[in-house]
Amino acid sequence: MDAFKGKFERIAAENYEEFLKALNVGFLLRKAATVSTPVMEVSEAGGTWSLKTSTTLKNMELKFKLGEEFDETTPDGRETRAVVTFDDGKIVTVQTAKKAGQKSTRSVREMTGPDQMLYTMMIEGSQVVCKQTFKRV
Repeated sequence: MDAFKGKFERIAAENYEEFLKALNVGFLLRKAATVSTPVMEVSEAGGTWSLKTSTTLKNMELKFKLGEEFDETTPDGRETRAVVTFDDGKIVTVQTAKKAGQKSTRSVREMTGPDQMLYTMMIEGSQVVCKQTFKRV
């Protein structure tokens, strides 16, 4: 997982607004999210990994230990039970919604070159897929 460590800036997004719409994110938050240029920083200390995402509007941090379940409130407000694993060279996050009627998601981060990361997000039970490309800064 050391290849993932560092700072990355989003340089492209495909189907992001559709993905947010499928998660029932409101219009204003969708617009703010789609026009922002987030920077993602991946780090690790003592077996605890951190994924920090920063924009001009909001900063978020996901801290986890590989393979250990934890409670997470997603940026769009869903209460989930989450687990992050490292499978086949990819960081895989599964967020299972705690409340009936809310969506569960799965995301995969993979290095597509020494300085480029592909971040793919899917909604369980849906055909909506969002792909974001990040470049090391």
